[in-house]
Amino acid sequence: MHAITLQQGLLFSLIGTLFIFLIWGRYRYDLVAFGALLIAYLIGAVSVDEAFSGFGHPAVIIIALVLIISRGLYLSGAIEFMASALLDSTRSIGRHISVMAGVSAALSAIMNNVAALALLMPIDLQAADKAERSPRLTLMPLSFASILGGMITLIGTPPNIVIATFRQEALGEPYTMFDFAPVGLVVALVGIAYVALIGWRRIPHEGTSAQRPAAVEELERYLVELRVPTDAKVVNQRLRELDKEADECGVQILGLIRGVNRLPGMAAHEMLVAEDRIVVEGGPDAIDTFAGAVGLSYADSDRPSKALSGTTVMREVAVPETARMVGRSASSLRLRYGRGVILLGIARGGRKLRDRLRETKIEAGDLLLLLGPEDTLDDVIEWLGCLPLAPRGLDVIQRDKAWQAILIFAGAIGLASLELLYLPMALGSVVVLYVVLDIVPLSQVYESIEWPVIVLLGAMIPISVALEASGGTQLLADLFLAGTASWPVMLILAALMLVTMTLSDVLNNVATALIAAPIALDVAQQLGVSPDPFLMAVAVAASCAFLTPIGHKNNTLIMGPGGYQFGDYWRMGLPLELLVVATSLPMILLVWPL
Repeated sequence: MHAITLQQGLLFSLIGTLFIFLIWGRYRYDLVAFGALLIAYLIGAVSVDEAFSGFGHPAVIIIALVLIISRGLYLSGAIEFMASALLDSTRSIGRHISVMAGVSAALSAIMNNVAALALLMPIDLQAADKAERSPRLTLMPLSFASILGGMITLIGTPPNIVIATFRQEALGEPYTMFDFAPVGLVVALVGIAYVALIGWRRIPHEGTSAQRPAAVEELERYLVELRVPTDAKVVNQRLRELDKEADECGVQILGLIRGVNRLPGMAAHEMLVAEDRIVVEGGPDAIDTFAGAVGLSYADSDRPSKALSGTTVMREVAVPETARMVGRSASSLRLRYGRGVILLGIARGGRKLRDRLRETKIEAGDLLLLLGPEDTLDDVIEWLGCLPLAPRGLDVIQRDKAWQAILIFAGAIGLASLELLYLPMALGSVVVLYVVLDIVPLSQVYESIEWPVIVLLGAMIPISVALEASGGTQLLADLFLAGTASWPVMLILAALMLVTMTLSDVLNNVATALIAAPIALDVAQQLGVSPDPFLMAVAVAASCAFLTPIGHKNNTLIMGPGGYQFGDYWRMGLPLELLVVATSLPMILLVWPL
């Protein structure tokens, strides 16, 4: 084994630091990756010509185009017809999960799996509400099924695109649209059977009850500030005197804010004065009932604002990782005075918030309670990049264009599959036609793209290339082979999958694929076997992040609405990951022999 060179040492240190920052999660992954790219240039690992070459990489272009097409399929109403079939509250929970998981996997095979979950999550929440069951029992199976379905085709999940383009650069020919299907389809079917029959039963039931409706507002308790108006009957009463009314309404009084300061402790003995803010926790309906019963108003809602024009409504929204709000507060976004929308409450998986609501930085997975004009609130929610927890108004769907969208997309996929048209060009043609036919408004083309993912991929590609060019991936392959010396190839392949899965559970799956792919190729070459089984193993393993809410965006997205804790995921996810390895290994070796 060769000694580590200075450049390899610097790159290993940089990538190790990068991993630490990505796992820590204090800074957004695109900022971390871009900063790592700049450092790689400064230490001479990446040349000036290669520094930004990743942003023109085919994988980056394909991912961006797929996100726009996914938006078009939604706006055209191409999937809306499924809602009536899915919303059947008489189904047993097992049958409901089977149907939703199957549809989720099918959608994820033809569109980005994050977009597929975003389309189906509101439907699942509504079905749970009608069936009076907890959505925590169905949202995790839905998320996992969308991840499994993404493995079926090239465009279903970013790791497949990364592996396909890597193969083209390394071996001269990429994987085609359905090269992933023989393995991915079998894994998806086995995985869906598991989540529908066994997996959902392993989800902790704490905090749920079959005797009461399981709407999201009852599972999640929002932290809300209520203002004491000048003429309120509670003025000159002690805060503790409101406890009885609070208990009857189902809310909890947490404290008192006077001016800009939060009074120490619970402030139970403080006399209330005008303009005080009472901090309460509860569901939206309970909070609204309490505010009306004691004559309080929502903080700032009675001041001049566009939010008072016309009919005002409340909306609950989930905050995905790519939302504009992540890392920012309502105040810094000028949400109230710039957009006419008031942030009433935040639910963060049961964790208490210490800052004022308008100053609290929003995190991915939060649930927000927003108040605003009925005619503009949905537009503001879309601008924020949040996901409504109830189906949006029907007027946003152009049903007459559904078949146009489907046929254009299917035609492009057919041409690309027959290798009559280069895949990025085929997808680019779909986007152009969608814009020309007004299926996707021009104003939404760039808003449809998850720019943090694009920046992450564009920044990581040159670093990955530099690691390979320096001999770093070969060194890692040597270490891996040294640790698995004398093992059968099948066990080495299994070990590679387990290591990749572990990385994917704590890192972004795109970053995992970019690092693991060249190592897999070097291992295969040193063993003197075909690289395809190893690349396919990485593609499957990088996509399967089921142990944590941070390994995949879909798992983050369901955390708030499902009321999940960090430790809930592994209970259902660990058996699923082991099942994926046991199922995919023989299929990989059958379809892609050594």
